[in-house]
Amino acid sequence: MSGQPKWMKETLYDTHAQTLRMDKVLYDSDTDHQRLVVFENGRFGRVLTLDGVVQTTEGDNAIYHEMLTHVPVLAHGHAKDVLIIGGGDGGMAREVLKHSTVERVTMVEIDAGVVDFSDTYLPQLSQGAFDDPRLELIIANGAAFVKETEKRFDVIIVDSTDPVGPGEVLFTDTFYGHAKRCLKPEGILVTQNGVPFMQGDELTNTMRAFKALFANWTCYTATIPTYAFGPMALGWGTDGDAGNVDLQTLQQRFEESGLDPFYYTPEVHMGAFALPGYIKKLMP
Repeated sequence: MSGQPKWMKETLYDTHAQTLRMDKVLYDSDTDHQRLVVFENGRFGRVLTLDGVVQTTEGDNAIYHEMLTHVPVLAHGHAKDVLIIGGGDGGMAREVLKHSTVERVTMVEIDAGVVDFSDTYLPQLSQGAFDDPRLELIIANGAAFVKETEKRFDVIIVDSTDPVGPGEVLFTDTFYGHAKRCLKPEGILVTQNGVPFMQGDELTNTMRAFKALFANWTCYTATIPTYAFGPMALGWGTDGDAGNVDLQTLQQRFEESGLDPFYYTPEVHMGAFALPGYIKKLMP
Protein backbone atom coordinates (compact mmCIF):
# COMPACT_ATOMS: atom_id res chain seq x y z
CA MET A 1 0.00 0.00 0.00
CA SER A 2 1.61 3.24 -1.14
CA GLY A 3 2.33 5.95 1.40
CA GLN A 4 2.96 3.59 4.30
CA PRO A 5 6.31 4.10 6.07
CA LYS A 6 9.12 1.60 5.65
CA TRP A 7 10.65 0.18 8.82
CA MET A 8 14.07 -1.27 9.56
CA LYS A 9 13.78 -4.25 11.89
CA GLU A 10 16.89 -5.16 13.86
CA THR A 11 16.90 -8.77 15.03
CA LEU A 12 20.18 -8.91 16.92
CA TYR A 13 18.54 -10.97 19.67
CA ASP A 14 16.49 -14.17 19.43
CA THR A 15 13.71 -12.96 21.72
CA HIS A 16 13.40 -9.23 21.02
CA ALA A 17 13.68 -6.80 18.13
CA GLN A 18 13.69 -3.05 17.66
CA THR A 19 12.39 -1.12 14.68
CA LEU A 20 13.23 2.31 13.32
CA ARG A 21 11.25 4.14 10.66
CA MET A 22 13.23 4.62 7.45
CA ASP A 23 12.09 8.02 6.19
CA LYS A 24 14.68 8.04 3.40
CA VAL A 25 17.38 5.55 2.42
CA LEU A 26 20.58 7.39 1.52
CA TYR A 27 22.96 4.48 0.99
CA ASP A 28 22.62 0.72 0.65
CA SER A 29 25.58 -1.34 -0.52
CA ASP A 30 27.79 -4.31 0.23
CA THR A 31 31.48 -3.73 0.99
CA ASP A 32 34.15 -6.42 1.07
CA HIS A 33 33.19 -7.20 4.67
CA GLN A 34 29.56 -6.24 5.38
CA ARG A 35 26.37 -4.57 4.18
CA LEU A 36 26.16 -0.87 4.92
CA VAL A 37 22.91 1.07 5.02
CA VAL A 38 22.37 4.72 5.93
CA PHE A 39 18.87 6.08 6.31
CA GLU A 40 17.14 9.08 7.83
CA ASN A 41 14.85 8.81 10.86
CA GLY A 42 12.70 11.62 12.24
CA ARG A 43 14.06 11.34 15.80
CA PHE A 44 17.59 10.02 15.40
CA GLY A 45 18.59 11.73 12.15
CA ARG A 46 20.90 9.69 9.96
CA VAL A 47 21.29 6.08 11.10
CA LEU A 48 24.12 3.73 10.12
CA THR A 49 23.53 -0.03 10.14
CA LEU A 50 25.95 -2.87 9.41
CA ASP A 51 24.38 -6.17 8.41
CA GLY A 52 21.03 -4.96 9.73
CA VAL A 53 22.28 -3.88 13.18
CA VAL A 54 22.31 -0.23 14.29
CA GLN A 55 25.86 1.01 14.79
CA THR A 56 25.43 4.72 15.33
CA THR A 57 23.02 7.60 14.82
CA GLU A 58 23.31 11.34 14.64
CA GLY A 59 20.85 11.61 17.52
CA ASP A 60 22.56 9.60 20.23
CA ASN A 61 26.10 8.78 19.08
CA ALA A 62 27.62 11.38 21.38
CA ILE A 63 26.74 9.31 24.46
CA TYR A 64 28.68 6.28 23.27
CA HIS A 65 31.62 8.20 21.84
CA GLU A 66 32.00 10.54 24.81
CA MET A 67 31.93 7.76 27.38
CA LEU A 68 34.52 5.65 25.58
CA THR A 69 36.88 8.62 25.19
CA HIS A 70 36.48 11.20 27.96
CA VAL A 71 36.32 8.60 30.75
CA PRO A 72 39.76 7.03 30.04
CA VAL A 73 41.44 10.21 28.79
CA LEU A 74 40.41 12.34 31.77
CA ALA A 75 41.01 9.52 34.25
CA HIS A 76 44.52 9.06 32.84
CA GLY A 77 45.26 12.77 33.11
CA HIS A 78 48.16 13.03 30.66
CA ALA A 79 47.31 10.80 27.72
CA LYS A 80 49.28 11.74 24.61
CA ASP A 81 49.08 8.61 22.44
CA VAL A 82 45.68 7.03 21.80
CA LEU A 83 44.84 3.96 19.72
CA ILE A 84 41.34 3.39 18.33
CA ILE A 85 40.50 -0.07 17.04
CA GLY A 86 37.55 0.27 14.65
CA GLY A 87 35.66 3.54 14.71
CA GLY A 88 35.38 3.91 10.95
CA ASP A 89 32.56 6.45 11.23
CA GLY A 90 35.01 8.93 12.79
CA GLY A 91 32.96 9.66 15.90
CA MET A 92 35.49 8.22 18.32
CA ALA A 93 38.35 10.13 16.69
CA ARG A 94 36.23 13.29 16.85
CA GLU A 95 35.92 13.05 20.63
CA VAL A 96 39.53 12.02 21.31
CA LEU A 97 40.83 14.91 19.22
CA LYS A 98 38.85 17.39 21.32
CA HIS A 99 41.56 16.85 23.95
CA SER A 100 44.34 19.28 23.13
CA THR A 101 46.70 17.26 25.34
CA VAL A 102 46.44 14.28 22.95
CA GLU A 103 49.32 14.48 20.49
CA ARG A 104 48.79 11.37 18.33
CA VAL A 105 45.76 9.24 17.49
CA THR A 106 46.23 5.98 15.61
CA MET A 107 43.01 4.57 14.17
CA VAL A 108 42.96 1.03 12.79
CA GLU A 109 39.81 0.22 10.80
CA ILE A 110 39.41 -3.03 8.87
CA ASP A 111 36.94 -1.71 6.29
CA ALA A 112 37.91 1.23 4.09
CA GLY A 113 34.33 1.30 2.81
CA VAL A 114 33.05 2.36 6.25
CA VAL A 115 35.45 5.30 6.35
CA ASP A 116 34.70 6.43 2.80
CA PHE A 117 30.95 6.39 3.00
CA SER A 118 30.83 7.77 6.56
CA ASP A 119 32.89 10.74 5.41
CA THR A 120 30.36 11.26 2.61
CA TYR A 121 27.04 10.34 4.21
CA LEU A 122 27.71 10.92 7.93
CA PRO A 123 30.10 13.91 8.05
CA GLN A 124 28.36 15.10 11.23
CA LEU A 125 29.94 12.15 13.05
CA SER A 126 33.56 12.82 12.15
CA GLN A 127 33.29 16.64 12.02
CA GLY A 128 36.60 16.91 10.20
CA ALA A 129 38.48 14.40 12.35
CA PHE A 130 39.91 12.62 9.31
CA ASP A 131 41.64 15.87 8.31
CA ASP A 132 43.30 16.45 11.68
CA PRO A 133 47.10 16.08 11.31
CA ARG A 134 47.26 14.27 14.67
CA LEU A 135 45.25 11.37 13.24
CA GLU A 136 46.90 8.45 11.46
CA LEU A 137 44.35 6.22 9.72
CA ILE A 138 45.46 2.63 9.04
CA ILE A 139 43.25 0.28 7.05
CA ALA A 140 44.10 -3.08 8.58
CA ASN A 141 42.91 -5.84 10.88
CA GLY A 142 42.95 -4.48 14.43
CA ALA A 143 43.78 -7.86 15.96
CA ALA A 144 46.81 -8.22 13.71
CA PHE A 145 47.89 -4.64 14.42
CA VAL A 146 48.05 -5.04 18.21
CA LYS A 147 49.87 -8.33 17.78
CA GLU A 148 52.59 -6.85 15.57
CA THR A 149 53.03 -3.15 16.34
CA GLU A 150 55.93 -1.81 18.38
CA LYS A 151 54.05 1.36 19.30
CA ARG A 152 52.82 1.91 22.84
CA PHE A 153 49.75 3.86 23.89
CA ASP A 154 48.33 5.66 26.92
CA VAL A 155 44.76 4.75 26.01
CA ILE A 156 43.40 2.02 23.74
CA ILE A 157 39.73 2.22 22.72
CA VAL A 158 38.14 -0.84 21.14
CA ASP A 159 35.18 0.46 19.14
CA SER A 160 34.04 -2.90 17.83
CA THR A 161 30.87 -4.22 16.29
CA ASP A 162 29.08 -7.09 18.02
CA PRO A 163 31.07 -10.36 18.35
CA VAL A 164 29.91 -11.81 15.04
CA GLY A 165 31.52 -11.56 11.62
CA PRO A 166 34.53 -9.23 11.32
CA GLY A 167 34.22 -8.07 14.95
CA GLU A 168 34.34 -11.51 16.54
CA VAL A 169 38.12 -11.65 16.88
CA LEU A 170 38.08 -8.45 18.97
CA PHE A 171 36.41 -10.31 21.87
CA THR A 172 39.03 -13.03 22.41
CA ASP A 173 41.47 -13.49 25.27
CA THR A 174 44.33 -13.46 22.76
CA PHE A 175 43.29 -10.07 21.39
CA TYR A 176 43.02 -8.55 24.87
CA GLY A 177 46.45 -9.91 25.76
CA HIS A 178 48.00 -8.37 22.67
CA ALA A 179 46.21 -5.09 23.36
CA LYS A 180 47.62 -4.97 26.88
CA ARG A 181 51.12 -5.47 25.44
CA CYS A 182 50.60 -2.21 23.53
CA LEU A 183 49.83 -0.17 26.64
CA LYS A 184 52.30 2.06 28.41
CA PRO A 185 52.74 1.27 32.14
CA GLU A 186 49.86 3.53 33.26
CA GLY A 187 47.81 2.83 30.15
CA ILE A 188 44.07 2.10 30.03
CA LEU A 189 42.14 -0.30 27.79
CA VAL A 190 38.42 0.36 27.27
CA THR A 191 36.06 -1.81 25.23
CA GLN A 192 32.49 -1.99 23.94
CA ASN A 193 30.83 -4.95 25.65
CA GLY A 194 27.22 -4.86 24.59
CA VAL A 195 24.03 -4.62 26.64
CA PRO A 196 24.47 -6.92 29.67
CA PHE A 197 20.74 -7.50 30.16
CA MET A 198 20.72 -9.21 26.77
CA GLN A 199 24.40 -10.13 26.24
CA GLY A 200 25.59 -11.21 29.66
CA ASP A 201 27.99 -13.89 28.46
CA GLU A 202 29.81 -11.33 26.33
CA LEU A 203 30.55 -9.19 29.36
CA THR A 204 31.47 -12.14 31.59
CA ASN A 205 33.94 -13.50 29.04
CA THR A 206 35.65 -10.13 28.61
CA MET A 207 35.81 -9.50 32.34
CA ARG A 208 37.31 -12.94 32.90
CA ALA A 209 40.10 -12.03 30.49
CA PHE A 210 40.56 -8.60 32.09
CA LYS A 211 40.76 -10.17 35.55
CA ALA A 212 43.65 -12.33 34.39
CA LEU A 213 45.43 -9.44 32.64
CA PHE A 214 45.00 -6.31 34.75
CA ALA A 215 45.53 -5.26 38.35
CA ASN A 216 42.49 -2.99 38.10
CA TRP A 217 39.58 -4.19 36.01
CA THR A 218 35.82 -3.64 35.90
CA CYS A 219 33.21 -2.19 33.59
CA TYR A 220 31.20 0.99 33.59
CA THR A 221 27.90 1.81 31.91
CA ALA A 222 26.19 4.29 29.61
CA THR A 223 22.58 4.38 28.45
CA ILE A 224 22.31 4.78 24.68
CA PRO A 225 18.74 4.72 23.31
CA THR A 226 19.40 2.84 20.07
CA TYR A 227 21.47 0.16 21.84
CA ALA A 228 18.22 -1.20 23.19
CA PHE A 229 17.19 -3.13 26.32
CA GLY A 230 19.26 -1.50 29.05
CA PRO A 231 22.57 0.25 29.66
CA MET A 232 25.65 -0.73 27.65
CA ALA A 233 28.71 -2.07 29.44
CA LEU A 234 32.12 -0.61 28.67
CA GLY A 235 35.10 -2.66 29.76
CA TRP A 236 37.92 -1.06 31.80
CA GLY A 237 41.40 -2.50 32.37
CA THR A 238 44.62 -0.93 33.66
CA ASP A 239 47.60 -1.64 35.85
CA GLY A 240 47.65 2.01 36.94
CA ASP A 241 45.61 3.98 39.47
CA ALA A 242 43.38 5.87 37.05
CA GLY A 243 40.32 4.04 38.31
CA ASN A 244 40.81 5.65 41.73
CA VAL A 245 40.73 9.26 40.49
CA ASP A 246 38.53 11.46 42.71
CA LEU A 247 35.74 13.80 41.67
CA GLN A 248 37.66 16.99 42.46
CA THR A 249 40.55 15.94 40.21
CA LEU A 250 38.15 15.00 37.42
CA GLN A 251 36.36 18.34 37.72
CA GLN A 252 39.65 20.22 37.46
CA ARG A 253 40.77 18.25 34.41
CA PHE A 254 37.35 18.66 32.83
CA GLU A 255 37.37 22.43 33.28
CA GLU A 256 40.89 22.68 31.88
CA SER A 257 39.90 20.59 28.85
CA GLY A 258 37.31 23.10 27.67
CA LEU A 259 34.96 20.27 26.69
CA ASP A 260 31.24 20.92 26.24
CA PRO A 261 29.80 17.39 26.05
CA PHE A 262 26.27 16.23 25.32
CA TYR A 263 26.30 13.51 28.01
CA TYR A 264 29.58 13.30 29.90
CA THR A 265 30.13 15.13 33.19
CA PRO A 266 32.63 14.33 35.96
CA GLU A 267 29.68 13.24 38.13
CA VAL A 268 28.40 10.90 35.39
CA HIS A 269 31.97 9.57 35.09
CA MET A 270 32.05 8.63 38.76
CA GLY A 271 28.52 7.22 38.79
CA ALA A 272 29.06 5.10 35.70
CA PHE A 273 31.26 2.73 37.73
CA ALA A 274 28.42 2.05 40.23
CA LEU A 275 27.06 -1.19 38.79
CA PRO A 276 23.50 -2.53 39.12
CA GLY A 277 23.19 -5.84 40.94
CA TYR A 278 22.47 -7.91 37.84
CA ILE A 279 25.65 -6.62 36.19
CA LYS A 280 27.72 -7.28 39.32
CA LYS A 281 26.54 -10.88 39.16
CA LEU A 282 27.94 -11.18 35.65
CA MET A 283 31.44 -10.32 36.88
CA PRO A 284 33.77 -13.31 37.34
